[in-house]
Amino acid sequence: MTTDQQPEINREEMQVDIICTGFGPATGGFLTTLSRALIKEDGSPAFDSKAMPGMPPQVICYERADDIGFGVSGIVSKARSIRASFPDFDPTAIPMTHEVTEEKVVYLLDPIGASRRSWLVKLGDLFIKAFKWLLPYKDMAMELPWIPPFLQKHDGIITSMGQFSQWVGGQLMMSGAVQIWPSTPVAKPLIEDNKVTGVRLADQGTDKDGNPDVGFTAGMDIKAALTVVGDGPVGVVGRDLDKHFGLPEGNHIRDWAVGMKMVIDLPDGCELKPGTVIHTLGYPEPEIFGFMYVYPDGIASLGVFVPSWFDNPMRSTYRYMQHWIQHPYLWKHIEGGTIRSWGAKSLQEAGRRGEPFLVGDGYARIGEGSGTTNVLTNSGVDEAWESGVQLAEAVKELLAEDKPFTKENLDATYVKRRRESWLDKESKIAQHARDGFQKGFVSGMITTALVGMSKGKLFIPFKAKRPHDRVPTPEEYYKGRISAEEIDRIRKECQAKGLTMHDQLMEKVGWPEIKNDGQLLISHQDMLLMGGKIQATGSYADHVTFDDPETCKNCETLICAEICSGQAITPDPEGGVAFDREKCVYCGACIWSCSEANKDDPEHSNVNFRSGAGGLHSAEN
Repeated sequence: MTTDQQPEINREEMQVDIICTGFGPATGGFLTTLSRALIKEDGSPAFDSKAMPGMPPQVICYERADDIGFGVSGIVSKARSIRASFPDFDPTAIPMTHEVTEEKVVYLLDPIGASRRSWLVKLGDLFIKAFKWLLPYKDMAMELPWIPPFLQKHDGIITSMGQFSQWVGGQLMMSGAVQIWPSTPVAKPLIEDNKVTGVRLADQGTDKDGNPDVGFTAGMDIKAALTVVGDGPVGVVGRDLDKHFGLPEGNHIRDWAVGMKMVIDLPDGCELKPGTVIHTLGYPEPEIFGFMYVYPDGIASLGVFVPSWFDNPMRSTYRYMQHWIQHPYLWKHIEGGTIRSWGAKSLQEAGRRGEPFLVGDGYARIGEGSGTTNVLTNSGVDEAWESGVQLAEAVKELLAEDKPFTKENLDATYVKRRRESWLDKESKIAQHARDGFQKGFVSGMITTALVGMSKGKLFIPFKAKRPHDRVPTPEEYYKGRISAEEIDRIRKECQAKGLTMHDQLMEKVGWPEIKNDGQLLISHQDMLLMGGKIQATGSYADHVTFDDPETCKNCETLICAEICSGQAITPDPEGGVAFDREKCVYCGACIWSCSEANKDDPEHSNVNFRSGAGGLHSAEN
């Protein structure tokens, strides 16, 4: 039973001035900028609170994760806006942070011969091998001799999202001007006559279906004049607003990726220097991109991005990451290293094309969920931070003039600032950069190059498909490589055992079995415990449900289980899929990795992803 389906429950209510949902870089930028303006140097309020007269405005941020440092992202950023917020910014003050000293973009050839490559990609591979003596080629890889300006991160920084968030959050809490409440999931926005009036916190003490159980406590209704929505691309408040208000005409949220990363101790003798940035393409499949960032003290962050336009029903991010790290170009640097932490998250890859209505009566959108990610430069943290800064400047202006947070006023202050900024200018240039990937890797690379080199003037237009409209069946994907009869046999065998199919199918087409070494190559379940340190807070409802269970029982693809970062979704021997919330890392990949449309809303899938506590418990991600 969802929150909306429950009978009416008496709920306590609390009034504040401003609510923030989700603590990420956008909310960090917002709170950092706003907190500096709420209290005068003599300690008196710079503005009066409407909720608590005589006090400064009451500003509260609710974060789903059990700590503000449990975010997942290895970051490389120009950090323009972050440095503007902290003029004396010193990377050495934040663990796992360093200035960018060296950049490489590397095309990885297939050392195994198992990847699915088009004839154009194979032709390119043959050319590289034939002229390798003329090219910067070694270890089955070619380092690009020149990095396009739009991809360069010179003078930028690399850092850990977890460490950066803790550093920002610590300063905010010490200021005393704002409050941050981790482990406090929000169930939904409160909307009255198309005005957002606050949020409802998730009920506690329920069974997995959301029904009141022992120790039941109804989630409070938190009312505020302004709700700042910064809960990311899979946050429940942002997605509920998208469903309620829709998107501006022509916009869509159909392009996604799941990023999976691990933080490791590099082996003794590793020659990579702190500040080294390596981006890869071409392997384990052409559509999968990789990254490696080298931190101080012999630590590195590395991982892969698996996009929604990778039309493989067996797109297991974890299995592909294991093959990627063993590529000779990378393995020579990391063999003998050990895992420190691990995690995964979904990325909204539509960029400006996925921009929702930025403001309305009582609310404003910031960060990745508001379309700030630049899909040309492959950057989003600094862009998200800048959107938060811009909203904070607008809020300061409205507080000073004692104006309400109406759509009209927020348009005239926040949206105006955003439209006149570098953030908006660069997002316009980038908006068509990913269009070509709708037709494949080669057309995608050509379109990206055209957009980048022409500053957005040239591109190849392709209409984005809904993710569930582009997922082939295993029989279609492996046609000519594995017989339909063999796939059906494997499907039935795996379903009966509650196992996914990707290991067997990948090994059938030539991918070697992963030989665990207990250091970097470990089982998926061990990675959850050793790397992700997964924990699930009890007494909350399941946050992943399936709108029509019969649709799941009739599904022969079950891509939601194949891609699940924590093996929380698995085939159910009784048919369909089962969900184990104690393994969920909240990556959100199941939202867009479903081959079936929602019967009532074909723009969305059959998976319903809500808010809950628990998940990853590592601050190094």
